Amino acid sequence: MTSSSDIFVQLDDRVRLLSAALALTSYPAQAQARRPHGTHAHARTTRKQLITLADHEAVQMVQALLDEGASLEELFALALRDAADQPEGWNEKLNDFYAAGNLAAWWQSEAGWDKAISDLKEIFRNVQLVRFLQSYIGEINERLVFIPNLCYPTDQELGLRVGGDLVLIVPPRLAWGDSPPWPYDEDPAHVYRAVLAGYGRLLISEYLREHADVVAAAAEKPLPVGERFKAFHPVWEDQFINLFVSGMVAIYLEDHVSAAEANAFIMMERKTHGLEVLPGVISIFRRYAAERASGRYNGLADLIPHFGKQLKVANRITSL
Repeated sequence: MTSSSDIFVQLDDRVRLLSAALALTSYPAQAQARRPHGTHAHARTTRKQLITLADHEAVQMVQALLDEGASLEELFALALRDAADQPEGWNEKLNDFYAAGNLAAWWQSEAGWDKAISDLKEIFRNVQLVRFLQSYIGEINERLVFIPNLCYPTDQELGLRVGGDLVLIVPPRLAWGDSPPWPYDEDPAHVYRAVLAGYGRLLISEYLREHADVVAAAAEKPLPVGERFKAFHPVWEDQFINLFVSGMVAIYLEDHVSAAEANAFIMMERKTHGLEVLPGVISIFRRYAAERASGRYNGLADLIPHFGKQLKVANRITSL
């Protein structure tokens, strides 16, 4: 855990090992075809360093799971499970790949890992994310774990529930075009956005599952969101999750970073996701946190039945 923070920043060789195997699968080419981007130097050199192991059983095992439709979240969650819960041969094949690729020495020779850890510990110094999120979602018992990833996937943040931990595996922020990604310390606001979105999504998704009856009743009436946003998220639950997450990010940035960062985030959400209602969402959750502290609400389950109506009113007010 970082100094005076509730976010545990750490490396995990199981994550790095799976990332190295992933580097030799079809995934990197598919990711580039989906969204061309500059990758981290460590990711590129890892592929070159290990290319002679492209036919290794561990690589073929990971490729087979990808071909069967396994998501990256499922693969990395599998890597972090106890050995008893992993498929037969998983550890043996990956451990052999680890030895054959001399990965311990390879990672040790790459200074980027140590810099990532030191930069992130500084970014999270004095950050109390649990306290912030608890004021909206209630008691949080899970440990928040942040694992930097300089290898693959280079363009995707992964959020996982592993035992009593909420685990985020986060690459550095992508730059424009073929430029290499930005170092973590050059854009702390992006890191805050990543942790709020990642942990917030895991927490609110679980909360909605635990209050499925409240959600089902509220979902009978559509939320007053724009058509572009609705096209991205046609299901009521997904709409609420994304509104909640974006609201948490904007509020945290404004209160703990700067109004300029919050405004930039709001503008980007409008432009890329059609989230025109975000100012109204922010006003609702700010008022909710204050009224929950005063005892009007016991939790989000009390707000959810009225959220759509409140958002309609807030949209009118913020559009004046």
